[in-house]
Amino acid sequence: QVQLVESGGGLVQAGGSLRLSCAASGNFFSIKAMGWYRQAPGKQRELVATITSGGSTNYADSVKGRFTISRDNAKNTVYLQMNSLKPEDTAVYYCNADIIRAWVGSKDYWGQGTQVTVSS
Repeated sequence: QVQLVESGGGLVQAGGSLRLSCAASGNFFSIKAMGWYRQAPGKQRELVATITSGGSTNYADSVKGRFTISRDNAKNTVYLQMNSLKPEDTAVYYCNADIIRAWVGSKDYWGQGTQVTVSS
C-alpha cells in the first residue's frame, strides 16, 4: 500500500501565502517525479508544478514566479510554497507521485486533496 497525505491548505486573503506538504508512505522502492495539480469548481484538473527526483522543476505559466515546488527525498515529501495568492488560485490541490513498487513497477498515486481558498 502507498499513501500520499497532504496538509497545509486553508483560507487566505489575496496577496497572502500558504505552504502545502505531501508525504508519501508505504512499501515502495523509490519515487520518481512528484507534483501538484489543482481543480477548481466546474473546471478540469490542471498541472501546477512538478519536480523530478533530481530536482528539475516545471511550472504552469499561471503560477511562475509566485509558486515554488521543492522536495525532501529523505522524507519522501514534496512541498508547494504559494506566494502572492490570487482568488483564481482557489481550488482543491492534489499531490501526485510516480512511485516504483515491487511487482507493480512505476505507477501514479494521488493524494486526497486539500482545499485552498483565496478571498479577494
